[in-house]
Amino acid sequence: MATSLHQQLKLHYVEDTARHEVDVGGYRIDAVDRRRRLIEIQCASLGAIRDKIRRLLQDHKVIVAKPLALNKVILKKARRNGQVVSRRVSPAHQTLPHVFLDLVHFSTVFPHPNLRLDILLTEQEEVRVPPKRPSWRRKFSVQERRLVAVQQAVSVKTAADLWKHVDFRLPEEFTTADMAADSGMPRWLAQKAAYCFRQMSHIEVCGKQGNAVKYRLLKGVRRRTAA
Repeated sequence: MATSLHQQLKLHYVEDTARHEVDVGGYRIDAVDRRRRLIEIQCASLGAIRDKIRRLLQDHKVIVAKPLALNKVILKKARRNGQVVSRRVSPAHQTLPHVFLDLVHFSTVFPHPNLRLDILLTEQEEVRVPPKRPSWRRKFSVQERRLVAVQQAVSVKTAADLWKHVDFRLPEEFTTADMAADSGMPRWLAQKAAYCFRQMSHIEVCGKQGNAVKYRLLKGVRRRTAA
């Protein structure tokens, strides 16, 4: 679903609208900046553009921007063309580690020398309306998402960049429970983070602690970190 959020983020990167929606290599690209870098804004799953980005990276520099909703205000309408009837702040807050939810489907592409991943921590407004077909499983439909502000932009090109920004300070050998306790993310998300860093050849399995798998940084990574 194309939203105002998507359009606003294209303008955040490239103000010249003549450089939006450009055909490159048989693909429609969200924007191309003055340095000829391809800009892809992905509000949905990164996995959906995995194959597209992999092919584009063969010949182009690419920036993939992934917005996360650090703060969200939910606006509710009683009907699709009606007025807003309620406004509330969402209790959900996406932080940097939530990017691992997407990276589990994208870590076969990232990292790459031609790729930069921008994780955007944003404030958003989300407009909700009654669904077209009422269902006990679906209480509302999202009609629109709007960008209020970009609070922080984290740019990463390597697994080491991402590890640094999450700010892990772990013992030489650690479990996903240690990763969760150190970073404040829930255990299930730490497990996804561990999977991603293994796929990105940043950590390796080194044993078990009871039923928990133990990890450590790869030898080359440990040397660079120590240096």
